[in-house]
Amino acid sequence: MMALAGYPLGVRCTFLDRAADAPGAQVAPILLGDLEDPARLAELAAGSDVVTFDWENISGAALAPLERVTAIRPPRAALEASQDRLTEKALFSRLRIPVAPHAAVDSEAQLLAAIRRLGLPGILKTRRMGYDGKGQFVIGTLDDVDLAWSRIGGAGLIYERFQRFSREVSIIGARSVAGDIVYYPLAANTHSGGILRHTVAPFAGAALERSARAHLKRVMQALDYVGVLAIEFFVVDGRLVANEMAPRVHNSGHWTIEGCVTSQFENHVRAICGLPLGSTRPLGHAAMINFIGSMPDRARMLRIEGLAFHDYGKQPRPGRKLGHCTILAGRAKDRGQALMHALRFVEWT
Repeated sequence: MMALAGYPLGVRCTFLDRAADAPGAQVAPILLGDLEDPARLAELAAGSDVVTFDWENISGAALAPLERVTAIRPPRAALEASQDRLTEKALFSRLRIPVAPHAAVDSEAQLLAAIRRLGLPGILKTRRMGYDGKGQFVIGTLDDVDLAWSRIGGAGLIYERFQRFSREVSIIGARSVAGDIVYYPLAANTHSGGILRHTVAPFAGAALERSARAHLKRVMQALDYVGVLAIEFFVVDGRLVANEMAPRVHNSGHWTIEGCVTSQFENHVRAICGLPLGSTRPLGHAAMINFIGSMPDRARMLRIEGLAFHDYGKQPRPGRKLGHCTILAGRAKDRGQALMHALRFVEWT
């Protein structure tokens, strides 16, 4: 989707991926190799005006040598901050962005001490390499501690007090090389099993959006950020509590392809290539549904007015994001009805 957004601008992409059938290979040349292979990364950097990433689990150390050859955008500091939940929360706290009460955990004894201090229920998470609900265990009572520790226990964990939230929302913005910032409307997200199922935007809530924009701006300015950045929040008693950030284009912003004047993918390309940012004005009321594990019947979905269908060309497997659809309508009511209609044809596996 990033490459497709770049083509009309005259921007050409080359991808580094481990699989020859990666979605990017359908639209651009691909280098095959491990994402941290020094030789492959050097080859990618040597042939690129700028290197970017759409997955935050590549190490900053692997990218560091490339900075002598080409630009790395977003900056490595943002990537590294997002890779460790404890470091990420420290960044948020330093910037006066509310976070859930939490504690570092490296042993079962430390977990019990954190539970005594922070209370139950809570969530035990790996500090690194966790996404789409992976590496997490909800602890409701002390009876759950042994099972939680047997599942993910070890050094490098974090315990967070559970947040009784009314909504999960996300804000996405882009910052240019010159420091200009544009914001997309606040989006409301529905998750299950830690994986995003569907998103609606714009989400009505002017005060929450002002707060989300202010938080995003602080992070971008603190990191001298270039590119698209997303922050996910819980809405707790009418205020935002930051959950995590993603230094990349974000799943909750896929609706912007059809739903805004300039998509998050195009604005990411514009930003990292030193081009002016485009308008983020919404073109209507949008919804996005992820296709997870299996694809719905394309013909049935396309009969729904205002629906755009995206098939990533991936091989199906349980829990894998295979595509998405976007619904765009002139009224929130019509968007909601079309979303409910489309969800009848989607089976998540």
